[in-house]
Amino acid sequence: MSTAPKRYITPEEYLEIERKAKLKSEYYDGEMFAKAGASDAHETIVHNLDFVLGLQLRNRPCRIYVSNMKVFVQRTGVYAYPDVSVVCGKREFFDQHNDVLLNPEILIEVLSESTEKYDRGMKFINYQSIPSLKEYVLVSQNERQIEYYVRQEAGAWLYAKETNPQGSIKLASINCMLEVKEVYHQVELQEKQ
Repeated sequence: MSTAPKRYITPEEYLEIERKAKLKSEYYDGEMFAKAGASDAHETIVHNLDFVLGLQLRNRPCRIYVSNMKVFVQRTGVYAYPDVSVVCGKREFFDQHNDVLLNPEILIEVLSESTEKYDRGMKFINYQSIPSLKEYVLVSQNERQIEYYVRQEAGAWLYAKETNPQGSIKLASINCMLEVKEVYHQVELQEKQ
């Protein structure tokens, strides 16, 4: 039994389809990948990140985008929907639609069972080729754990994590603090078995 080969979708076709679609899809190497719905914990964490960063960036020339702003990785051709994107200063967009960001400084992904491997692996590899990206943050929705990567001058990425409920991480590139207790405010974590 044979299966029909998948049809290659051009980036232009992807954008045309995506801009009309009711559901979001990411794009890589000629294929579209539907985004799954999010859990209560996921949505609460994203809201908390938006709120905490928004307060700190309120009077600065920065923008925070949550979940609905596409980011284009020019070097690899990937279109993705990070959970949170931050850009300070001039925003650069793919075209006049202003719905595809080219120059995020910080990208944050909230990990789920279905996306964790991709977010830690291939997605991060793609994100690393964005010249403007300075920090990448991974937030667990199953336990109090924030992991972050900071780009070093030589291009390597320095890794650290915070699990202390009273701890915090500093996003040095935008001079903001993420306190663990604030990121997980009203999040009901599942007990480990």
